Amino acid sequence: MLAVGIVAEVFGPHGEGFPGFDFALCADRPGPVPTDLGVPLSVAHGLDRLAGADLVIALPGAGFRTPPGPAVLDALAAAHERGALVAAHCVGTFALAAAGLLDGLRATTHWRFAGLLAGRHPEVTVDPDALYVDEGRIVTGAGAAAGFDLCLHLLRREHGAATANAVARDMVLPSHRDGGQAQYLAAPVPGDGHDERLAEVLAWARENLHEPLPVAELARRAVMSKRSFARRFAAATGTTPHAWLRSLRLSAAEELLETTDLPVEEVARRVGYGSAAVLREQFVRRRGVPPRSYRRSFSRTP
Repeated sequence: MLAVGIVAEVFGPHGEGFPGFDFALCADRPGPVPTDLGVPLSVAHGLDRLAGADLVIALPGAGFRTPPGPAVLDALAAAHERGALVAAHCVGTFALAAAGLLDGLRATTHWRFAGLLAGRHPEVTVDPDALYVDEGRIVTGAGAAAGFDLCLHLLRREHGAATANAVARDMVLPSHRDGGQAQYLAAPVPGDGHDERLAEVLAWARENLHEPLPVAELARRAVMSKRSFARRFAAATGTTPHAWLRSLRLSAAEELLETTDLPVEEVARRVGYGSAAVLREQFVRRRGVPPRSYRRSFSRTP
């Protein structure tokens, strides 16, 4: 039920200014479907509904250790073959693997079942740490609440950062989480004054992206040595300060490119890059296109 709720919330109605999606639940046998909460879910559509879908998401289920029936596998393969974007998160990834859609690709699933997926499908490169893996027309996500990460990534990829950020704000969620599943497996950082200071520094950094923000300055504001700051930062976020800042800056640049007509040089300055050339280099490396091409695809300005 969590997985159904996540997908329905992200791709459900969010009011004016948001994309309107034709959302439907499908099953090989329409009708009441049992759920892990004991409340049956009424599914109105059969697999024929997949034939016109632009996006098909295979949801996790308790019976994932047994491959779906041939009709389900054929429907997933047919959707992919005709050009639909096919995704799955948590143990829903097992259905895509059983359909042969992950052969030769990277994929992820819930960390607890990553070994099982790798052992059962050696032709798939399983990344047990990633929150999601994008392989073009196949996208897989990690378990439980990482379904939000997967769905928001799909929304960001197809409709731009401004839309994904707005939907995330509507749901009171971060639009993008840095790091991987590993950050949620380790013991939590001990609760002390350092934690509160770290949270304050991260909030300050978000509001001051136009500044250089060297690690030494962040550590000073947290009243820690650089080494202690880096260690606590990694424990709390699963990534490094440099990677976290880069992701934050690129996301802010995306939104400015979509929602303003500011010159790229000014966008670069506002998100903390010394020049448009540096922003372009990072954008091409991390997003695959230069900033101006991104703006042409997603700009909301007249």
